Amino acid sequence: MVTLSVVSVCVLVCCWTNVGAFYLPGVLPAAYCPVREEGEDPNPSNCKSNIDVYVNRLDSLESIIPYDYNSFDFCQASDKKTAPTENLGQILFGDRIEPSMYELTFKKDETCKPLCSKTYTSSETEQIVKLQFLKTRIMQNYQNHWIIDNMPVTWCYSVTNTEQYCYPGFPIGCYVTKGGRSKDACIIDQERYSSPDTYYLFNNVKLTIQYHPVDEEVAEGAGRLVSAKAELRSIASRNTDDCQYQNGPFGIPATLPVEGLTVHYTYSVEFTKQLNVRWASRWDYILESMVHTNIQWFSILNSLVIVLFLSGMLAMIMLRTLHKDIAKYNQMESMEDAIEEYGWKLVHGDVFRTPRRPMLLAVFVGTGSQVVLMTMITLVFACLGFLSPANRGGLMTCVIVLYVLLGTPAGYISARIYKLFSGVHWKTNVLMTAFFCPGVVFWCFFAMNLILWAKASSAAIPFLNLLAVLGMWFGVSVPLTFVGAYFGFRRRTIENPVRTNQIPRQIPEQSCWTKPIPSIMMGGILPFGCIFIQLFFILNSIWSQHFFYMFGLLFLVTLILMLTCGQAAILLCYFHLCAEDYHWWWRAYLTSGSTSVYLFFYCVNYFMTRLQITGITSTLLYFGYSSIMVFLFFLFSGTTGFFSCLWFIRKIYSVIKVD
Repeated sequence: MVTLSVVSVCVLVCCWTNVGAFYLPGVLPAAYCPVREEGEDPNPSNCKSNIDVYVNRLDSLESIIPYDYNSFDFCQASDKKTAPTENLGQILFGDRIEPSMYELTFKKDETCKPLCSKTYTSSETEQIVKLQFLKTRIMQNYQNHWIIDNMPVTWCYSVTNTEQYCYPGFPIGCYVTKGGRSKDACIIDQERYSSPDTYYLFNNVKLTIQYHPVDEEVAEGAGRLVSAKAELRSIASRNTDDCQYQNGPFGIPATLPVEGLTVHYTYSVEFTKQLNVRWASRWDYILESMVHTNIQWFSILNSLVIVLFLSGMLAMIMLRTLHKDIAKYNQMESMEDAIEEYGWKLVHGDVFRTPRRPMLLAVFVGTGSQVVLMTMITLVFACLGFLSPANRGGLMTCVIVLYVLLGTPAGYISARIYKLFSGVHWKTNVLMTAFFCPGVVFWCFFAMNLILWAKASSAAIPFLNLLAVLGMWFGVSVPLTFVGAYFGFRRRTIENPVRTNQIPRQIPEQSCWTKPIPSIMMGGILPFGCIFIQLFFILNSIWSQHFFYMFGLLFLVTLILMLTCGQAAILLCYFHLCAEDYHWWWRAYLTSGSTSVYLFFYCVNYFMTRLQITGITSTLLYFGYSSIMVFLFFLFSGTTGFFSCLWFIRKIYSVIKVD
């Protein structure tokens, strides 16, 4: 009954979180008013008429290398002063938000408004290079990402007779292969886009902007924007104001004609009233139409209940067995009974013996504690709505800042564990805690950043921003780690419940399943079973440009993951102690940490079955970023299992009588 009550409460929390995950505290909705005629009352100060259109990076499902808008030979705004400032998370994700040339006025429709023209001739090498770059990105299906009123401009199309899919972005064009096969967006109208080996550029965009009227709240005719949808057309325009669809599509041939090529960019705007959608729920149509988000919630909750049930059964069996063992050991009064001892009590004189490479283990435990705290605090903020999709880059910014500020717990725990191991090289321990694991992540990230620099990608962190990250590491995280280690080494050494013998006990021959590698790999199966469904949505949000908003469910899954990691590590640790194998320190860490191995295999499977990534560079970037994620998950799960085993072993050896 208690378990069912806990599950019910968690389900209610998940449901509440999903409803309120998009409201970012401190952000007020913006109201827009039409332009007033002379003699009419002016608009209030909090109601503007001009709607800003911002352009962001362009990316593709076939390549991990994003490019900023200015890398393409599109129409670019000359005024850079109105560009919003990106936060740290946006910079790390490669966002480069810039103002655009598109001019929108509330409730003012536009038809075939000229933007600019671009001419390409075979005599100009620079123009040929720009055109070739554009053709290559069209072939790779690169997507525009525009922002209007902090909302993504979506491209909606029908996937079935009753379902519509709205993607937060839209392609710059589409390609028809030499064999006449239409790719990507060309599939929608294969009769129009049918010429072989042709690159069709969507040079005309129609923006349909829906607004919800708020006349009574703000001013007469005012409204709040609730959606912005783009309709794409490729039109062979004869001049800047020619948008006749009958002209046929604008196709870029594989070889540039001798007379050259001219592209006319135009756009249209239409405002429509929407009474059924309010500003607070304007993200719903994007999230509801996402592929694979309409999942069977009952099946997921059922799997979570099964995991809880199995964990409870394991705990019950172990507690009953342990209770009998402890009662039997404590009833032994004679030497003859002591000689006949068996099981985990036999190794009481060796169970707390210092493991091999104690410093490295202490460093992993300390840094892992930092990762665990960072993850849990981030999830709490996400469940409260601070890290909604509207707050771009907020999730990564929160992660980086929390990791930097949690250097003190890392230094403190690492020092306490190293002191428990009777370590004497405390200076080395402090330095390794501050630099080893963060250094591994940084150098992997820096190596991939060099690749992105070489490709002139927007995901490459600028040098000054990279110095800022290093400044946070060396100027904040490292001193806090030193402070934590100082207090950790000043505390008294943790006392073990039993004494350690001077001569190590010989370990008997172990069976196949109790040997290190098989038992460690078995320990990661059950924890991975808790998260593999959630992993699909997490990887989708990272690599397929999907919004992740189910933070309530993720928080619940994370708690169950920690519970399962701890119980799997305790169970296998108990079996090894019963087999008189007392080398449990590293095994406890690696048993639950082996879940990261299955995570890596899942990433490989996701790459081969779900992604369309091509090219050696994008493949290296994918596995590089995945390796960082796997390493951090190893620290998270391994630390959880280590502390669970440490608590369990200290508990059972503190209740037995040892002469």
